[in-house]
Parts: sequence; structure tokens; C-alpha cells
Amino acid sequence: MTPSTHPLFWRDDKLPFVELRQVLVGQNVSYAAHSHKEWSIGAILDGESEFLCANRRYYVASGDIVMMDPNVVHACNPLPDSPWSYYMMHIDVDWLVCFLHSEGIIQEDRFQPTHVDTLKSPDLYNGFIDLAQRLMQAELSGFQTASIEKETLLKSYLAALFQHLYQQEKTTTKQVATATLVQVAAYLDTHYLEDTTIEKISQQFNLSTSYLIRAFKQHFNMSPHAYRINQRVIHGQQALKTGQPIAHVAHTVGFNDQAHFQRAFKQRVAATPKQYMNTKTDSRHSL
Repeated sequence: MTPSTHPLFWRDDKLPFVELRQVLVGQNVSYAAHSHKEWSIGAILDGESEFLCANRRYYVASGDIVMMDPNVVHACNPLPDSPWSYYMMHIDVDWLVCFLHSEGIIQEDRFQPTHVDTLKSPDLYNGFIDLAQRLMQAELSGFQTASIEKETLLKSYLAALFQHLYQQEKTTTKQVATATLVQVAAYLDTHYLEDTTIEKISQQFNLSTSYLIRAFKQHFNMSPHAYRINQRVIHGQQALKTGQPIAHVAHTVGFNDQAHFQRAFKQRVAATPKQYMNTKTDSRHSL
């Protein structure tokens, strides 16, 4: 019999896309920061622990669910003098994407981060505990059907969970916009001369590219790329007011050529750079 201090692992050759671990006595366990290529979900059964996910820190306890997107560095360790037991499940990302896409839960055929690290939901918590317990049973209704039934249980739970997570993401878009999206805008304000791809900017702020573009446009009424171009035009206006040559201004504010600058400028100012420069200010109003 496996000692209670040892982790218990469940795997099924017929379900190679999922692995489950149970730790019953884990207060002496210590995890260094690490990551997994799979999507991961865990449930705290007993005790309290500190959960570090990327640069975000949480204190979680019995009744809490924790989740880690693929390749996100994390660590979860018990608090001093606290008992600690938990379930942890790892799911192959390709299989998960295929399943969620086939169910119509996601529209794109690739993984979409949920932006949720912890979850307090008695129904989803109890559902995960029930799923884990049943997966670890030797069999449900006979060797031939156990794997099929277990896969059905897993899919049923994941469908309910991700529907909840993505719905929660929609309802928190405004909160994200006032924090992360404003930080992205501030980054573009400062780095408007650079041509950093939106994909790299998304990674820098721990967002999916599709989510960043969608949420940014909802908040600022323009895409991140359009926002950057707009900043270049604003700086171009300021330079033109000083009488600098148009070609020189186009280059110094980040455009590859004067024609591109003129096109972008007219779309936003309703005048060409030359027309803008030639506008005369009536000084009599200042007398």
C-alpha cells in the first residue's frame, strides 16, 4: 500500500491526454518555480498554501481551485504549520483545444487563455473533486467501458468549467481594460517609434493576441496598431508646427516613407501635411 506521504498518480493508456495526481500529506513538500506544457487545474483539499502564478501571488485554502495556462511559471507551497492535500490534473493542450472547439466553446482552433488563476465556486470545486475520485476508481462499470465513461465525465466537467471561465472573462473585460489595457496603451505611447509586433506585446502583458486586439478595440475604439499609428501622427503634427520638412518629419515619427505618412495623416487630420503646415493662425485674437 502506498504511504500517505507519497503522491498517487492516475493514468489510463486509453486516455493519454490526461494525468491526475493526489497528495494527501503534503505539508513537507516544497516546489520550486516551474511550468508545464499542459493546461493544469488543481483543488485544495485541506490546509492553506501560497500560490504564485507568473507574477501574481494568492493565498488559497480548502475549497479553492487553481489553474495554470500552458508554460506559465508557477509554484504552490503550504503555509508554515499548515496541513496540505490536493488534487492536480494536467491536460494535453491540443486535445483540449480540439474538444472545446468541437463543442463550440471556443471559435478559434487554438488555445485561448482564460486569465483566471484561482476560482471560488462550490459547484465547480465539488464537481472537480467528484471527477478526480471517480477517475481514480479502479473501474466504473467494467474494464471495457471504464475508460469511455471516464472520458465522458471529464468532457462534461471541462465543458461546464470553460463555459464558466470564458463567460467570466467577458464580464471582467472592463476591469482588465482599466488596468492591463491602459498599460498597453502607455507602452505604445512611449514606444510608438518601434515596430514591435502585436504578438510580442501580447506576450509581454500575458495576453493572447486575439484577446488583446478585441479588448483594446472595445476600450479605445481602435486596434493597437491603429493606436500606434495615431501616436505617430500626433507627434508628426507637433513637428510640422515647428516648420520641419515633411519628409524629415515622416521619417522621425516612424513612417517608412512620406507617402505612407501623408496617407495616415490625412485619414486622421482631414488635411495633408502640407495643408496643415500652411494653415495660418490669426494672431489678432491674441492681442
